[in-house]
Amino acid sequence: MIYHLLRFFLKLLSYIPFRALYVLSDGLFYPLYYLVRYRRKIVRRNLTESFPEMGAAGIRSVEKKFYRFFADMILESCKLASMPQEEIMRRMKFKNVEAVNGLLRQGKSVAVYLGHYGNWEWVSSMPLWLEKDTVGAQIYHKLRNNDMDRLMLYIRGRMGAVSVDMHKTARYATELAAKRQVCVIGFIADQSPRLRESRHFLHFLHHNTPVLTGTEKIAKHYKFEAFYLDVERTGRGYYEAEFIRLHENPSTLPDFELTSLYFRHLEQAIIRRPELYLWTHNRFKHAGKLGA
Repeated sequence: MIYHLLRFFLKLLSYIPFRALYVLSDGLFYPLYYLVRYRRKIVRRNLTESFPEMGAAGIRSVEKKFYRFFADMILESCKLASMPQEEIMRRMKFKNVEAVNGLLRQGKSVAVYLGHYGNWEWVSSMPLWLEKDTVGAQIYHKLRNNDMDRLMLYIRGRMGAVSVDMHKTARYATELAAKRQVCVIGFIADQSPRLRESRHFLHFLHHNTPVLTGTEKIAKHYKFEAFYLDVERTGRGYYEAEFIRLHENPSTLPDFELTSLYFRHLEQAIIRRPELYLWTHNRFKHAGKLGA
């Protein structure tokens, strides 16, 4: 019952034209930033530690730009509930997709690294650009609230993407391999691992921080090709995402090198436009506690 009510209201919100939606977003910024102050302490600390050279005024400027973008992204994501395929393909374009499709035609599957950068929810439209009969999947973390989890699965699946619980990633990849089914699987690999599960640390945005290495293990084990998805916001409600090949033969790389390549690309994107990164996550909470 709750799920159907949530879906009904989400649908209503999704029919608001983009121009009116951004008026709503502009109004949402003020209570979010000044009244509710949603995770302001975490955002300020993350930005200050990641850009120590920026100064207080620069940090506040990026902080406000981030919250404005954050409001935009929340409402843009709601549009997935009703947006036609033609419109999402006009607003979320994928560049160098032929490099991926060429490999798919050769029977090779692809792992795509991306971060919480730009509108990662709209990346679920990637299957619309892929070679016919390709499985387009995304690894996700199941939400605690079942109704909200169902709602997110609904909007993420409207453009053909399959959502795979992160705990079932290996099983899913094994099933596809057994069927000789080519696939493109997206991994948002910038989350902070639990401290007891931290196996590798990287210097990332002035932090010696633990990083997830599961994507690298999956890519190497199943001999996936590896790409980074470099997202640009070209205008309000418009994005371009370019596939950048991380290495010609990932399985030959030393341990953790593929992970390092990904984080170097992500760091460059964040430095380029820091307001497009998700600073509300306490992703540096274990930084410096282990390793050197």
